[in-house]
This record gives sequence, structure tokens and C-alpha cells, in this order.
Amino acid sequence: MKAQARKISSSKSQKHVVPMSSYGPARQSDKERVLIEFPSGLLRRTEEAARKLEKNRSELIRGAVEKLLNDLDSAEFERELAAAYMANAEVSSEMMKDFEAVDREGF
Repeated sequence: MKAQARKISSSKSQKHVVPMSSYGPARQSDKERVLIEFPSGLLRRTEEAARKLEKNRSELIRGAVEKLLNDLDSAEFERELAAAYMANAEVSSEMMKDFEAVDREGF
């Protein structure tokens, strides 16, 4: 199967992107290849960190992206939880008053 690139125009230059499906699904399972650009200093730091962590560059970048996305998910969950607490604050306060006498009986 011959890979075909599609042209994507950019204000700076013309770029070619080859979809991962062109490489054949049997070789890459559920992975897709992407092309990203790094400033040279950031790339140098990435390569140094990968070497120190005994990972390849792709593993390091995948792990960093996964951690960022997990952190974003956690932050969103915490915002939703806080909103739920605020939405139920009045009901919770009333329930607390209803059980106040019961709580004092235990002491």
C-alpha cells in the first residue's frame, strides 16, 4: 500500500502530513504517529530528561501529556464536586439542624 500525503497549508509554509492509517493498522495497533514542533531549547531539555529517566523521547512526551490530561480531569471533577456541594448546601444545612439534637444525645 503506497502512502499518500495530504497537503496542509500554513501561513508560514506548506507542510505534508501522512496519516498513520497509511502505514497499516497491523503494525501500530491503536497508536497514531504525529508530528510536533519544539523550540530547539525545549527539545534539548526533553532529550536530556528522557536520557536521565532511561526512556525514549516518545515515552517521555506521551507520559507528560497523559499526566497533564489526568490533572485536567481531576481539576474538572473537583470543580464539579464543589459545585454540587454548593448546590446542596442549603439542604445539607437543614439536615444538619434536624439531626443536631440526636448528635448531642451521644455525648
